[in-house]
Amino acid sequence: MHARLAFRALAAVALSALTASAVQAQASAQQAPQVSVTGVIYTQYQYSDAPIAAKSTFDMTRAYVNVLGRFSNGINTRLTTDILPNGVGGNYVIRLKFAYAAWTPTGSSLTYKLGMINTPWVDFEETLWDYRMQGTIAVDRNGYMTAADAGFGVDGKWNNDQVNAQFVIVNGEGYAGGAGDFRKDVEARVSYRIQPTNDNSRVGGLRVSGYLGIGKVTGTGADRNRYLGMLSYRTTQYTVAGEYVSVKNAAVTGSIISAFGTYRLAPPSKIALIGRVDIVDPDNNTANDGNTRIIAGASYQLSPNVRMLADLDRVKPQGGGPAVNQFLIQAQFVF
Repeated sequence: MHARLAFRALAAVALSALTASAVQAQASAQQAPQVSVTGVIYTQYQYSDAPIAAKSTFDMTRAYVNVLGRFSNGINTRLTTDILPNGVGGNYVIRLKFAYAAWTPTGSSLTYKLGMINTPWVDFEETLWDYRMQGTIAVDRNGYMTAADAGFGVDGKWNNDQVNAQFVIVNGEGYAGGAGDFRKDVEARVSYRIQPTNDNSRVGGLRVSGYLGIGKVTGTGADRNRYLGMLSYRTTQYTVAGEYVSVKNAAVTGSIISAFGTYRLAPPSKIALIGRVDIVDPDNNTANDGNTRIIAGASYQLSPNVRMLADLDRVKPQGGGPAVNQFLIQAQFVF
C-alpha cells in the first residue's frame, strides 16, 4: 500500500515537472527572436549615345542584403548593406545603409527608431513609383535628398493608413556623407488618403502628401531646405502622381517638377507600362541651367522574384545642348 502511494506521488511529481518544462519551453519559443535575411539585386545592360568611351556595358548597379530581427515587446531591428560600383577598375564597395532598432509599444500607432534610419520621403515615393530598378527618384538622383541618415525618428499611422507620417532628427549628410557637425536637420512627411481604392497600402488611394526638410550645410551653416507637395492616385492596376519641389541651397533656390505613371495590363498579363518626366532647375534665377529627363518603358514579371524592364532614358539640357539617350534592359532580383 505504501509502495503504491509512493509510486503515485513520484509519478505526479514527474508529470508536474514535465508539464512545467513544456510550458516554459513554449514561452521561450514564443519569445525567441525571429531573424530573416533578404536581398535585392539590380543589374542592367546599357547602350548610350553620350560622348564617352563605354557606350555599351553590362553593369551590376546595386545590391542590398537585409538582416531583419523581430523580438518580443515590439522590438525590431534592421541591418542593410549597400553594394555598389566604386568606378575604379570594376571594383565594388560595401557600405552601411540601414542599421537601427525600432520599438512599437503595444497598442500604439507610433514606432520609434534610432540609428541609421529611413528618411521620410525617398522610401515613400519609391514605394509609390515601384520602379527603383530603373534608377533613383528625381530628388535623390539630383542630390537633394537621400534615402537614409543617422538619427532618431518616429513613424505613425492611423485609421488603416488613411494618415501616415514620419518625423526625424538626423545629421543631414546622408548615410554616405559622415556625421557632419553639431547642426542637425529636421525632416517630416505626412500623407492623407482623400479617397480609398482597391489598393489599401500606405501609398494607395487618392492622396495628398507633403514633406519639409530644414537644415544647415556642414561647415558653412548655409541653408539646406526642401519643401515638397504631391498629389497621387494609385489602384492595384495603375498609378499616377505629380509633385513640385522647392530646393534652397544657401542663397540659391531651385525647383523640380516630376510626374510619373504606371499601368499594369489586366491579369493574367504580367506586362506593365511606365512613364516619367522630371524637369530640374537648379537655380530659378539662372536661365538654361537645368535639364528635362524622360523615361518610358515596359516591364515583365518573369516570376514573383524576377522582374525585367526595357526602357529609354533621355536627358535634354536646357538651352539647346545635345540630348543624351540611354537604352536600358534592366533586371530586379528579390530573394
